[in-house]
Amino acid sequence: MSIRIAIIGAGIMGADHAAIVAQDLPGATLQAVCDMDSARARKIADDHGVADIANDPESVISRSDMDAVIVASPDFTHAPLSKACIAAGKPVLCEKPLSQSSDECIEVMQLEEAAGHPFVMLGFMRRYDQSYTEMKAALTSGRLGRALMMHNFHRNVETPAADFTGAMAITNSAPHEFDVARHVLGAEFSSIIAQQARRSDGVVAPVVMVLETDDGQLVTVEDNNNAARMGVSDVEVNTCGWSTAPHFDLPLMLNAPVQATTSLLENGSLMDIAARSWSYITLGFGHGEEWWRQFCYRLKMAGYDGWLSIEHEDVPLNSLEGLKKPVSLLQGIMPVSPSDHSPQDI
Repeated sequence: MSIRIAIIGAGIMGADHAAIVAQDLPGATLQAVCDMDSARARKIADDHGVADIANDPESVISRSDMDAVIVASPDFTHAPLSKACIAAGKPVLCEKPLSQSSDECIEVMQLEEAAGHPFVMLGFMRRYDQSYTEMKAALTSGRLGRALMMHNFHRNVETPAADFTGAMAITNSAPHEFDVARHVLGAEFSSIIAQQARRSDGVVAPVVMVLETDDGQLVTVEDNNNAARMGVSDVEVNTCGWSTAPHFDLPLMLNAPVQATTSLLENGSLMDIAARSWSYITLGFGHGEEWWRQFCYRLKMAGYDGWLSIEHEDVPLNSLEGLKKPVSLLQGIMPVSPSDHSPQDI
């Protein structure tokens, strides 16, 4: 028997969910698409051969020919529609956040508990990404020891809407990191502080959060929703310092135009201005070729999907030319094959 699914919200995420249900989900049928904009709902429905569209989400939830619901409408509707699904006894996959209000989140949880059955699942897909599952398994097994800190970087090319704010970076984007950090570390948060940078233009600036767990661990979350739209005079500078001879252990990724690719060495600190696009990461030397292959594979599994440039010429890092080489874009590019390089070998 096929599970009949209604999708509420015909925006970017709703369209993605519709395609997955209609094309890639065995045992499921896309039954209806609901959106306040009937034309947008009709476009998605027509793309997938669905006859039924609607613009009243609560009436769709209550229909007897709907077995389950996907909520991909604006954030402020998530909690009310999740409550409606619980009341109707319908399982719901709700996009994050459950609500922009902690109190409202608790109301939904209490309503579900009172119903005596789990109805609501949030779209926290990072729990199922291979890089996170491997990290959690390594920590749980004790192979890596106890985690002391966890650093998270959440970067989008640009904000999804013109009215996106710094506060929404916390309530709309960062919930992914809030969830996966709790999941990977097996800990709860006890405190959080948040700061926002000041850009030279009017675009929403990055927000950086520092959280402490109940086990005394620190979690940082950098949320940059305009990573490819840095201001004219804005750059992101990463510095690395070593107590021994320097080696290029990590890619220093900065949001600057490709034409601005330079490297400098000042007072023993490496500062790199690399490409604006994370689709290409160029790495240097200081390790053997196989080490770099393994490291590149790790980066791919962590979500950096582009080709990775590997250079390991014997050029001193304390020279300007030596610093330029690791960030020479698109030179010596080669694909990294997961089948050839397993993360367990690192």
